Amino acid sequence: MILDRDRAELFARWFRCLADPTRVQILSLLAAERRPMTVGEIVAEMDVGQSTVSAHLRRLGEARFVLVEHKGASSYFEVNSRCIECLPSAAELVMGEVRADMFPAPEPGATSRRARLAEKRAVTR
Repeated sequence: MILDRDRAELFARWFRCLADPTRVQILSLLAAERRPMTVGEIVAEMDVGQSTVSAHLRRLGEARFVLVEHKGASSYFEVNSRCIECLPSAAELVMGEVRADMFPAPEPGATSRRARLAEKRAVTR
């Protein structure tokens, strides 16, 4: 059975997002910490600058691997455990190892500020 187009596009976004080693390191750090972290905390653990970490967190958020919560002037990032749970199943589904009806649908997570604002505008219209 061939994947439907929407699911194939979702998986392609996931796999493209993970094609960068810095994003994989950030995701690994957040998964290991098991708590929300600020950009500053992540930068302190990485060998890259703040703007680079911020850009990668944005991409991880757009792919829904990372959830963001804004508290005042700070943003806290954490792993979207639902998305991470689905990733191995996504790879198995693409490779034909599991049936599509056995695969859980990914839950949407909080993403970029732009995406949240667009969702809020759509609801208020």
